[in-house]
Amino acid sequence: MSTSSTGQILGIDFGGTKMALALAEPDGTIVERVRLPTHAGDGAERALARALDAAEKLVSESGRPLLAAGVATPGVVRPDGIDLAPNVPGWGELRLADALRARLGDMPVPVWNDVNAAALAESRHGRLVDADPGLVLGLGTGVAAALVVGGRVMPGFHGAAGEIGYTLVGSGPLHADEEHLEAIFGGRVLDDLAAAHDLDGGAAALVADPRPELSDLVDRRIDALARAVVAMSLLLDPERVVLFGGLTGSARIVSRLTQQLHTHLVFGPDVVVSRFDQDAPLVGAVTLAGDAVAVDLA
Repeated sequence: MSTSSTGQILGIDFGGTKMALALAEPDGTIVERVRLPTHAGDGAERALARALDAAEKLVSESGRPLLAAGVATPGVVRPDGIDLAPNVPGWGELRLADALRARLGDMPVPVWNDVNAAALAESRHGRLVDADPGLVLGLGTGVAAALVVGGRVMPGFHGAAGEIGYTLVGSGPLHADEEHLEAIFGGRVLDDLAAAHDLDGGAAALVADPRPELSDLVDRRIDALARAVVAMSLLLDPERVVLFGGLTGSARIVSRLTQQLHTHLVFGPDVVVSRFDQDAPLVGAVTLAGDAVAVDLA
């Protein structure tokens, strides 16, 4: 009896705003998806518990054993925790692989940074299949990037390659003091700015507002992002830059970022939006699980 007829795999994408789960065949074909709000203010343990409840329900209702689970998470993954994951209080203390095995059974559980997982999805199934090297840029609750060279995701020595949210943005008319890029341009920051200007609809409403003072505010923040991406592009010389995440729904953000890259780089890369929309890390998590099954059976 084939593996595909007896077992299945699970992918989980933990995000600062939402969590997504997918059941799939061992070849990566997704058969069912579930989305949950993260409710970051409730803390890491409660968010994880809700995700595990949903995962257990999915697996139970399918009636098939689970062969492996892949996980995408913000931050730099260590065996005993997660670094650089500030958006959900307590996330750094979690041991995600152990938690999944305790609830769902002993099995392989590879855990990757979410943007690296998205880059894996793009290199295997998406916009980087025919492009090398590539740069994947996540524009959601936070801001981060991943590098793909020769079809391989390059995590860096500490696993922190592409953490451009920590890029220092110099003082100037936008800021009184030097700050990190993620404090300037990120979904949560833009949502807060929208609320401060009495706009319903969060970041999308702020970006779409035609008032000159708000347009200028948004443009300067997009330009701060563009400077970080220009610097990465000068180092990597990517053939293609792939954007994913909630903020890529704004044509204004995508077009201005593209314009800035082509203006300031001698060899401007193609700039495209992920074919997976916001699900690139989830597809990457499923791919990780499928790879784990393949290795287990080898």
